[in-house]
Amino acid sequence: MRLLALSTVFLALSSAFLLYALSNETRQLEERVQAQERRLASARGDIAVLKADRAHLARPERIAPLARAIGLVQPRPAQLVEASTAFD
Repeated sequence: MRLLALSTVFLALSSAFLLYALSNETRQLEERVQAQERRLASARGDIAVLKADRAHLARPERIAPLARAIGLVQPRPAQLVEASTAFD
């Protein structure tokens, strides 16, 4: 009877310790997931800003004056060839 009581107490204490350890580990994993979600949201915001910046920089009305300033002109019809005849 005494052995049964001691083993019951031991099992109860062991269970309490294991539940505490599991709870602590779960809390740490939850914090890591939240940190990764914050980094992901920040990266998505950065990507949106970069896409908007690229769209702004690639506008033809912005590029045309810069190209003319360095001497570039539009291609003449004689410079254009069809793709089917280009590699014959």
